[in-house]
Amino acid sequence: MKIALLAPAGAMHRYSGSFKKSLHYAPLTLTTLAALVPQSLHAEIAIYDETAGYIPLDLKADIVCITCITGTSQRVYRYADYYRSKGMTVVLGGVHPTLMPDEAGQHADSVVIGFAEQTFPQLLMDFKNGELKSRYMQNRDYTIAGKPIPRRELLDKSKYITLNSVEAVRGCSLPCTFCAYPAAFGKAIYKRPVNEVVAEIEMLNSKEILFPDVNLIADRAYAIELFTAMIPLKKMWFGLVTSSVGIDDELINLFRRSRCKGLLIGFESISQSSQKFIHKGINHVLEYSELMKRLHDAGILVQGCFAFGSDEEDKSVFEATVEMVIKAKIDLPRYSILTPFPRTQLYQQLEEQNRIIERDWSLYDVEHCVFQPAQMTPLELEKGIEWAWRETYTYKSIFKRLAPFHISPFIASIVNIGYKNYADKFTNFRKEVMIDNSDIPEVGRLKE
Repeated sequence: MKIALLAPAGAMHRYSGSFKKSLHYAPLTLTTLAALVPQSLHAEIAIYDETAGYIPLDLKADIVCITCITGTSQRVYRYADYYRSKGMTVVLGGVHPTLMPDEAGQHADSVVIGFAEQTFPQLLMDFKNGELKSRYMQNRDYTIAGKPIPRRELLDKSKYITLNSVEAVRGCSLPCTFCAYPAAFGKAIYKRPVNEVVAEIEMLNSKEILFPDVNLIADRAYAIELFTAMIPLKKMWFGLVTSSVGIDDELINLFRRSRCKGLLIGFESISQSSQKFIHKGINHVLEYSELMKRLHDAGILVQGCFAFGSDEEDKSVFEATVEMVIKAKIDLPRYSILTPFPRTQLYQQLEEQNRIIERDWSLYDVEHCVFQPAQMTPLELEKGIEWAWRETYTYKSIFKRLAPFHISPFIASIVNIGYKNYADKFTNFRKEVMIDNSDIPEVGRLKE
């Protein structure tokens, strides 16, 4: 059996776009799916990640399995229709098919709803036996304990800044109204046994580890156990946490001792009323500068993420945010536009107010405006984020934020130059570019 595992990408994040290797770590979805393939199938497995390289139209596979988020769904459907027209069986899974299974089902022979560890092996056996079902649902007794080691050897390591992505915690219980993750998968927190995480890290011949988990400190007791166990490993690590880490002396000290070198934190806004609007009361705006100082004192770089477009924000938010990230010395600011993903509370709220103005999922990439903001026009919001990216990543701004360059200067410089490239190309990705999937033949044209 020949199995092709695909991860299409939107124009901005495609290998031919602006998100280059310096900002791109190896994803876990496709390598984990590859590890779930039953050995009894003796399958030939090929992985195609469009953030790192092209997806061939002439690939040879019996079954094509495609992971899909909302922003890539239109491209995914185009690929799916094309490969089905060539006689291949297509399976879709991921966040968007879980949120919108009926829509996804129009372009697939089968849709995986929820996480795939339990269902994917059975799906492949059913396919082999000619008994493929149209839907596969995650079981209620789901766990990530005992999950297989991702097959990283199937990736081209030259395409990624690191292959050493390791999962420890899956899930987040915060009530953020914009987040598609709990809308798709619920608010349960799944934790791998610490000994399994440590064993996987020890297998990797690397000095650095990246945890892509959406909230490493979702379970504080687990985080303490995990990072205590990592101290003797002497590995540099990077991960995602919430701003609540700033009021936790024990965690910050433990992160320092376990050699944490970088954290991603969703600051979201410089307005406390905006935090209330998106139900992220865990963020305390007046404490951002102190949080940055404490993390810097612990030798930790910070990627700070902001989402423009709250009903509480007007056009002044862009300049005020850039001023704040420079003053607080946020090492790697990242900007997005508040985006109402389907089935989320934010989408329902804006839909009820008749404020959704864009239905093409290709523009749900968090960098384009798809709704009517309350205190500015959609164009003003898009022009504002363009200005913020450009202004933040001038060499002058980079120097002000990073000086005196005493915290991981090599890492900080690489990622800032990477984001400068992203910022410089930001205006290249207008609507017509984002929705253009003409490089994939339409099925109707193939039949002519």
